[in-house]
Amino acid sequence: MAPIEQYLMTDRNAETTLARSAAPESISHDATVLVLGKQGYETAVEGKNGFVCVVERAWMSPFDSKEFWNLKLRGPICFNPPTARSVLPITYKRTEMVLAGGTKDQILEDSKAAFEKGELKPLEAGAMSSIMSNSAYLTDHDDHNLAHLMFYTPQLDSTVWGADLPNSPVMANPQFKGAQPINVFVVPVGKWSDDTAAPVM
Repeated sequence: MAPIEQYLMTDRNAETTLARSAAPESISHDATVLVLGKQGYETAVEGKNGFVCVVERAWMSPFDSKEFWNLKLRGPICFNPPTARSVLPITYKRTEMVLAGGTKDQILEDSKAAFEKGELKPLEAGAMSSIMSNSAYLTDHDDHNLAHLMFYTPQLDSTVWGADLPNSPVMANPQFKGAQPINVFVVPVGKWSDDTAAPVM
């Protein structure tokens, strides 16, 4: 991990705008918006529709990702209300451990323990999120971005969703593998949040 200052955005307004760009304005306009500070995520805008928009950092990647500490990653995401209540706390927890100086292995083990102890809530039904910002930087690979939705389910065989099968539009994201019994399914969409065309794959 690099010094935390290198993961921060100095312009809170720019981070707020980036966070909101994760979903269409019809959703993000009335959403709560969080920004990352030296002490963790802080509320920049208090919303009223139950959605929460935030710019996640690289430590929300799968634990086996080589980009887990990538300084460039900026992942605008808008959580719907069930996800804000039951998945966003995982983001808070990981970020708290990162700010405390935890290694990737320590964060994995502590994340697992937090779920087993009931410190993290069980996944709620209907959990999904929007990642549709054309300004995101999700990976160093290819064009760095993908407009998509993510759906969260209790742990199951990903082929039930047809994930990663030939010509299937559904991909499995091992974001919580080894830590929480949650599957994440990625479904690309053909437009960005501003309604302009986006490459599907």
